[in-house]
Amino acid sequence: MSDFPALPTGFTIGTATASYQVEGAVDEDGRGRSVWDTFCAEPGRIKNGETGETACDHYHRYAGDIALMKDAGFDAYRFSIAWPRVLPTGSGEVNAAGLDFYDRLVDELVAAGIAPAATLFHWDLPQALQDAGGWQSRETALRLADYAAIVGERLGDRVQMWMPLNEPMVVTMLGYATGLHAPGLQLGFEALPVAHHLLLGHGLAVQALRSAGCDSVGIASNHAPTWPASSSDADREAADLYDGLVNRLFADPVLTGAYPEGFAEAMPGPVDDDLRIISTPLDWYGINCYAPSLVGAPGGSPDGPAAVGGAPVPAGLPFEPRQIADHPTTDFGWPIVPSAMTEILVTFHERYGDALPPVYITESGCSFHDVVAADGGVHDERRVAYHREHLAAVATAIDTGVDVRGYFVWSLLDNFEWAEGYTERFGLVHVDFDSQVRTPKDSYRWFQQLIKARHP
Repeated sequence: MSDFPALPTGFTIGTATASYQVEGAVDEDGRGRSVWDTFCAEPGRIKNGETGETACDHYHRYAGDIALMKDAGFDAYRFSIAWPRVLPTGSGEVNAAGLDFYDRLVDELVAAGIAPAATLFHWDLPQALQDAGGWQSRETALRLADYAAIVGERLGDRVQMWMPLNEPMVVTMLGYATGLHAPGLQLGFEALPVAHHLLLGHGLAVQALRSAGCDSVGIASNHAPTWPASSSDADREAADLYDGLVNRLFADPVLTGAYPEGFAEAMPGPVDDDLRIISTPLDWYGINCYAPSLVGAPGGSPDGPAAVGGAPVPAGLPFEPRQIADHPTTDFGWPIVPSAMTEILVTFHERYGDALPPVYITESGCSFHDVVAADGGVHDERRVAYHREHLAAVATAIDTGVDVRGYFVWSLLDNFEWAEGYTERFGLVHVDFDSQVRTPKDSYRWFQQLIKARHP
């Protein structure tokens, strides 16, 4: 047990995937086109011109993938439902074959003793809704609520955790502000209404799920500590602005019913009325945490701003992300700072107090360019160390009084990593994308042993 972090009894250890990243079968059984199908078809958008057309073929191989989760002993599986598979045009008539797939998936999970945890929107917006304005349109928020009601009524008797949204910050900033993700728009700060419509859709979907009888509703929102590059006033102000834009803009409305100072004026519609919907109380709050951000005033680094997540930073911003030195990095170039996990959890606990419900780490993980060795194994010791140290950091936060209930590993499988194609591998299970052969890595075996030690 000495190799394993000391976590409380009842703490959930799960794993996670997302529909477009693993399912494939993009043209099967009535699925509609998504913004990611469109984006991937545009030359130069995705590394090596790759797409999610086949991905991990999870649509056909889900039973085997669930068997892998069962063999490891995972308590829960966080998956996402493909909106265009259920509603091919985003609204209107339900595609029965698509909803039936998730019915079978959930039944298989229940039979395996794994708690289903469903995300409704993990970035694959139906293209028809994008054509009508996407998240720039208030109507898309209303359509998310309609979709939530349909799925909730069908699966609510078995799904044990619900998340209407995954990472609204990334959709806003990379999808609409910088154009690095689908739908590829470059609106800059004009993308702020997108954040409002995403959050409004979340609040409406929470209400729709509850009306459908669903329990345990939360959100999966990515957050990380923001560190000023120096103690100068300029760097501190830049870091505060960045923290407001990527952390507080998406947490404050949900948890407190108010935007950070200066943001409400940029939002469309009846903002005060909308905030009452956005702040519909949650049963828990999900934090996706990967790495901290070091931020300074523009022009302060002789080497220019650091890339964020492998992506270049647009010019003209009032802040400048910097490279974090003196820490190891993943093969994706992300710094590995386990203490940042403790820091963001304690920050939320202190910042929001009683307004913060119990917390789950709904994603944490690392990409290393793993290969199958001559002995047939995948020896990813660095991933084992990453998760051991990050779970220990969660345990430290719990010891200081933060109510953390679980940790979902990103990801079960190597998969389609958005604009990076198949270059980055986050999985506990190696996938050969030509043969679709799955090979459990050493990190998978480590979690298997950890869970067995917790449930002898």
